[in-house]
Amino acid sequence: MSGGTYTLVLERRADDPIEVGALGERPFPAGWYAYTGSALGSGGFGRIDRHRAVAAGENDTRHWHVDYLLGDPATAIDRVVTTAADAECTVASAVDGPAADGFGRVDDFGCSDCDCRSHLAYHERRDRLLHAVTEAHDAVRGDATTASD
Repeated sequence: MSGGTYTLVLERRADDPIEVGALGERPFPAGWYAYTGSALGSGGFGRIDRHRAVAAGENDTRHWHVDYLLGDPATAIDRVVTTAADAECTVASAVDGPAADGFGRVDDFGCSDCDCRSHLAYHERRDRLLHAVTEAHDAVRGDATTASD
């Protein structure tokens, strides 16, 4: 399979709000974010290259909610975790840990085509978020493939 489910682990270095298309302005505090999406079409995981181009300022087109976050200069891709399975909602739900453990989410972000509350999780600590991402992909696949930026 040339595609599947991916999670972008993002570092946000500012506490500024961002206008996110039809969702309007949303607060994005500094910290770590995990956006989970799917790459099941003919381009497969090539979608990740497009995300990297938006984050690098090489592509100004905004198709998806994550494009608005990636297009902000205070946001950078730290790592990408992929799984060759159609498990976007399963992974997104598993990454979204309990608020008592410091996890948060941006409601309605990245999930306009499903019933999930969000596909964007937040934690102020990279290690906690990355652990949740890795465990979510491992649970679906058995062993996640990780590529760092």
